[in-house]
Amino acid sequence: MSEGTGRQKEFTGRHMLFIMLAFFGVIIAVNFTMAFLANSSWTGLIVQNSYVASQTFNERAAEGRAQAALGWQGALGVSDGVVTYRLTDAGGSPIHLDDVRVTMHRPVTADEDVSLAMTVDGDGGFSAAHGPGDGTWVVKIEADAGLDHPYRDVRRIVILNGALR
Repeated sequence: MSEGTGRQKEFTGRHMLFIMLAFFGVIIAVNFTMAFLANSSWTGLIVQNSYVASQTFNERAAEGRAQAALGWQGALGVSDGVVTYRLTDAGGSPIHLDDVRVTMHRPVTADEDVSLAMTVDGDGGFSAAHGPGDGTWVVKIEADAGLDHPYRDVRRIVILNGALR
C-alpha cells in the first residue's frame, strides 16, 4: 500500500489559544448580556425602607388574620376598559364601602404604576374607567368598610384582550 501524499495538520499552541479565547469570550459575552438585561428589566425595589417594613410586619400579619376571620370575599372585574370591585360577606350579601382605592403595577417594573379613582356604582360596587394594558398586573385594593383598618386585597392578575383571565 502506498502512503497518501496529504499532510496531516498539526494541532499547535496557537490553535489551543484561539479555542480558549473563543470559549471564554462567549461565556463573558453571555454573562454581560444577562447582567444588562437583569439590571434593565427590574428595579429591585421591594419596599422603600426595609427597616420600617420589618417594624410593622407583626401588626400587618395580625390585621390579615382578623380580616380573614371575617370571611368576606372581594370580586374584581376587568372588562371593556372598566375595572370593578365589590365586597360581600360570608353569606353573599354586599358590604357597604365608603371608599375604594386601587393601585395597579407591573410585577417587574415601576414604569406603569397607576392609581385608580374608583366611583360608587348604583349596586354598591365601585368602578373606574381604565383600560390597563394586556399582561400581568399586581392589583392592591384598600376598601374602607368602617373597620379600624382598611380591608386589603392584593391579587396578581392576567389581562388578555382587555379582559381578566
